[in-house]
Amino acid sequence: MTDNETNKNPFSEEEKEEITENKEEKEEQTEISNEEKLQNELDDLNNKYLRLAADFDNYRKRQAQERENLIKYGSEETLKKLIPILDTIKRAQESMDKTEDVNSVKESHNICVKQLNDILDKIGLKKIEAQGKEFDPNVMEAVMQTPTNDFPSHTVIAELQAGYMLFDRVIRPAMVNVATEGGE
Repeated sequence: MTDNETNKNPFSEEEKEEITENKEEKEEQTEISNEEKLQNELDDLNNKYLRLAADFDNYRKRQAQERENLIKYGSEETLKKLIPILDTIKRAQESMDKTEDVNSVKESHNICVKQLNDILDKIGLKKIEAQGKEFDPNVMEAVMQTPTNDFPSHTVIAELQAGYMLFDRVIRPAMVNVATEGGE
């Protein structure tokens, strides 16, 4: 080699090969570190997915348990409200055994009925008022029809069995006798 050529390129062939090899090694290491990073990210995402799936499964089981408990113990509050009526009925029975006075028995009976009606009203049970009202097929069931001129047509002239609503839902329609036209 001439002095000019050596001056132009300060590295020897061996040094050039070594530099090239170092660059390739660094590129391989970079590729490996990128692969490791991607693998770590994938592992993290898989772990998050597994945790999320486990959390959802636990949530589903908890909801099923709560639903089962609601069905099983849903009437607990209602029954707690009805227990005092049982106590009142028991006291009324005991007083009936000791008394000959019919008025006191009637009074005990009336107290029990009033207490029961008050509690059912608090729970949301309402009696359907039908007597003297216009027939409403949504809350009443006509089991009889009586031709009469004493009442307007389609008016309830007799309530044969009381009907009840729980809030806005009919749980038992009122059975009624409805007036029709054409009485004698």
